[in-house]
Amino acid sequence: MNWLAEQEDKYYTWLRSKTYIPMGNDSDWSLISTPFTGLFNDTLEIYAKKEGNKIMLSDDGKTLHDLELMGVSFSRSPSRRELLDRVLTSYGVTNNSNELVTQANRESDFPQRKHDLLQAMLEVSNFYVLAKPTVVNIFKDDVRGYLDEKMIVYTPEFISRGSVGIEFSFDFQVAYREKEIVLKCFNSINRASLSSFLFMWKDILEYRKTLTGKQVSGLAVINDRDKNINQDYIDALEAGGANYIRWQERHEPENIAKLQEAA
Repeated sequence: MNWLAEQEDKYYTWLRSKTYIPMGNDSDWSLISTPFTGLFNDTLEIYAKKEGNKIMLSDDGKTLHDLELMGVSFSRSPSRRELLDRVLTSYGVTNNSNELVTQANRESDFPQRKHDLLQAMLEVSNFYVLAKPTVVNIFKDDVRGYLDEKMIVYTPEFISRGSVGIEFSFDFQVAYREKEIVLKCFNSINRASLSSFLFMWKDILEYRKTLTGKQVSGLAVINDRDKNINQDYIDALEAGGANYIRWQERHEPENIAKLQEAA
C-alpha cells in the first residue's frame, strides 16, 4: 500500500467516525448525521425508512426550507424551478412537496442513492446565491460558453464510477489522447463543496486509468466576480493536487493552458 492509499484509508475511517446514526425504532424514520455542512454551516442530515424491500431517503424538507429563509423561492420563479428540477433529475432525486427524496433497493444501491441525495443537497444549497439581485445567469452556463469560445470539446454532466463502485457527477469532462480533465464549477465555494470535489476526483483516478489508460486531472472553475475567495480554499486545491481557474483570470494564457493539457 503506497502513501496515498494509506491517506485515503484514513479519510474513509474519519468519514465513518463522523457519520452518526442514533438508535431508534426500526419501523420509524432513522437519522443519519453526516460530516458535510449545509447552508448555515450545520451538518447535513438524511432520514431513512424501510418500506418492504425498499429504503426511502429524505432530507425532511430542510434544504429548500433553508433557501426560503435566505429569500430564494422556487414557487414564484419558473426559471429557478426548471434549474432545480434539472439538478435533481441528474441525481435521481425527486422534489416531493419541497422535500428531497429518493428510493434505494435495500440489497443493492443504498450507498449510491445516499450519496446521490447528499450531492443533490449540497448542489441545491448553493442556490442561495440566486437571492442576490446581481446574479442574472447561471455560472455553469457561463463556463459552458467559455469552453465553446475557446473551442474546447467537452462532455457535459460527466458521470464516472469511483474505486468503491459509487458514481460521481462532474459538470464537464475534457478528453485528450493521454489525459482527461474533469471540471467542477463553483459559483460559490465552501468547505463542504470543495471537500466533495476533491474526494470525487481522487476516487475516480485509478478506475479511469484502468478503463482508459489516461491520467485524470481535476480542475475547479471558481466564480470570483464581486466576491473574495478564501485563500484557504485555494491552498486546499493546491495541496490536493487540483488545478483551478479564477473566473476573472480565465483568459490568461496559463489558465487556458490548463484546459488544453495533452492536446
